[in-house]
Amino acid sequence: MMSGTPKTAREMGIMVGSPPPPDKRITHENWDRPPYNRWAFQHVREVLPTISVSKGNGPASTLPEAQQDFDALPVRHERDGRDSTVMDTLLNTYTDGFIVIHNNEVVYECYLNDMMPSTLHLSQSVAKSVTATACGILIGRGEIDRDAFIGDLIPELKNSGYGDAPLRHVMDMRSGVKFGEEYTDPDSDIGKVDVASGWKPMRDGFPTAMQDIPATLTKERDHGGYFQYRSIETDVMAWVMERATGKRLAQIVSEELWQPMGAEHDALYTVDQGGYALAEGGFNATLRDFARVGLLYANKGKVGDRQLVPAEWVRETLQDGDMDAFKNYPNLDHFPRGAYKNQFWVLDTERQLINARGVFGQSIYIDALNNLVAVGLSTWPDFLNLEYFLDEVDVLNAITRELTGH
Repeated sequence: MMSGTPKTAREMGIMVGSPPPPDKRITHENWDRPPYNRWAFQHVREVLPTISVSKGNGPASTLPEAQQDFDALPVRHERDGRDSTVMDTLLNTYTDGFIVIHNNEVVYECYLNDMMPSTLHLSQSVAKSVTATACGILIGRGEIDRDAFIGDLIPELKNSGYGDAPLRHVMDMRSGVKFGEEYTDPDSDIGKVDVASGWKPMRDGFPTAMQDIPATLTKERDHGGYFQYRSIETDVMAWVMERATGKRLAQIVSEELWQPMGAEHDALYTVDQGGYALAEGGFNATLRDFARVGLLYANKGKVGDRQLVPAEWVRETLQDGDMDAFKNYPNLDHFPRGAYKNQFWVLDTERQLINARGVFGQSIYIDALNNLVAVGLSTWPDFLNLEYFLDEVDVLNAITRELTGH
């Protein structure tokens, strides 16, 4: 290990030994905070209640390999003049697993921090994009109307801030509902999600299940305005999915996406006391199965010759993000043609670059025009770290240039 490289969970002694020392054990309070997340994000079933997302009995879709050694490929970080390599950057951004697929062939794959190909890794808000992909399939079949009001789809929310919000605006996070996403404030709205979802211990006066939260939220502005990131919007969307189908979310994602996609391993969601699977952040899967989700968007919704995700859903996700609605985003200088569409971050509407992104460094990166998909699963010491994210983009740019010549 190079000097200064972040230590692995094993090197820090986290959950090592029988029993591990008291200060190295995972608890309900510390599991998703550094440094304990370096272990826990690969062991969520040992920490929280979960429900499986079955891959079914069918064969896994094939991922042909044309592996190349990019470990020492130079990476230039133009914004501050640093020079690095692919592997150094991955190590220094706390990466656990990283894969690149170009023209439907695996060209680079590595596992760090004791992660293995069969490991299920927590994805945080990448879960939003996975859940929305299943929703897009239901919308394409006509089982869900994106222009319907949430209050009509879920009568329990008619008197909430979501009552007169079209599902379309919720999916693009352009509702006018008030919701605070302050991750480090345990009393914020997202702090209440931590408790209601079962991710943190119960607290007096806090909701005890996720589906208790949306009805408590109020409207602060008109729907359909500027983009504002609100994790609870994904759970409202998932509730619509459950109400429309009469099934719970894990079953929907299994039947509509995971099985027909040809996943190699069962996935899982964390669940709350009401059995609700956490749509906004509780999804866990293997590195290659996350890549299979990305391939759906690189291949216009197809798995082989089968159209699984509607082609129009894929097209609009890649191309129809509203840049005007995104103009208040604080990091717009790095992504001047950025947007948010169908629960995906759009890094560049013109280049058709989209990104499923989660806190602590989870990412599915789709470069549709270059037919390139990459997945990075990490355990950053911070909820958000723009420098780490931009370093990963630099890695992807270097690999893309090496593969395509531009």
